[in-house]
Amino acid sequence: MSTKAVLITGANGEIGHGLVTRLTEAHPEIRIVAIDVHPLGKELKHKCHEVISGDIMDATLIDRLAAFYDFETIYHLAAILSTKAEREPVLGHRVNVDGTLGLLELAARQARATGENVKFLFPSSIAAYGLPDIATKMKTGKVQENEWVDARTMYGINKKYCEDLGRYYNWYYRQIDPQPTTGHVDFRSIRFPGLISAVTLPTGGTSDYGPEMMHYAAQGKEYNCFVPESATLPFMVMPDAINALLQLEATPAKKLTQVVYNIGAFSVSAKDFYDVIKKAFPRAVVNFKPDSLRQKIVDSWPADVDDSLARKEWNWKPEYNFQRAFDEYLIPAVKQRYTK
Repeated sequence: MSTKAVLITGANGEIGHGLVTRLTEAHPEIRIVAIDVHPLGKELKHKCHEVISGDIMDATLIDRLAAFYDFETIYHLAAILSTKAEREPVLGHRVNVDGTLGLLELAARQARATGENVKFLFPSSIAAYGLPDIATKMKTGKVQENEWVDARTMYGINKKYCEDLGRYYNWYYRQIDPQPTTGHVDFRSIRFPGLISAVTLPTGGTSDYGPEMMHYAAQGKEYNCFVPESATLPFMVMPDAINALLQLEATPAKKLTQVVYNIGAFSVSAKDFYDVIKKAFPRAVVNFKPDSLRQKIVDSWPADVDDSLARKEWNWKPEYNFQRAFDEYLIPAVKQRYTK
């Protein structure tokens, strides 16, 4: 008999760290199967039922998982982030799209075999949007889920396509079969803003200038910011991101009218980051030296998002605004990290 379990891919990443910890705190009995291309640290490893160092593109590995486990929920976090995907677009597509498709097929096979739905939680991104210029961006303000969905990066295109794949597996999978099956993939996705963690280091996202600025300042290092002071994006701290995933996962399907939701917490400029970081680290040296190519990508992403549907349908509400995020979560943790 297969073992009931929860699968987390990309478990060693920024979201994965917090998710494994929160799940095991709330449900000590949970069996987590964690996959990452990098080995998990001891503290995280002992919280999991099984830890696999491997690639989600490995079909043999996916088949082995299907043979030994019945997954009730899959948190598919593994991805090639925006900057790397832009430099290596074929790799980005293979991992971000083909890897996701393989896991959706795993979920669909298991749902058909057991007759029970398999929840599939997928972190998407504001990179799915594409506004034509900075003037339009600032004039538009908060963007709804169905507006300006014209991604301009490989990462954003990958994320948007995977949202569409999820929509297909959720509502239309093998729709011409004469006999519909009782179980299906219950796909749920969040378009995250820029995420900031006090626990893990930034890993190459185009929105990482804010957290990079903070980590450099804490180490007494000079930082060259690749966007101008005026660059504005929506952001969120990691505890709120984890809350959102768990909250969406726990919401009854009948309350959800779509598969993709915006969520937001605070919209700030690079200058706003600098001001609060300079206050915490008076010796911080930040030089605003915009990289025109990376800045163009940031300018195509919305200055803020409309998350009214998430608030209405699954009671989304962030716990941290900008000031509280730095005062109570980011600055204390980062200072502790670099004074050990």
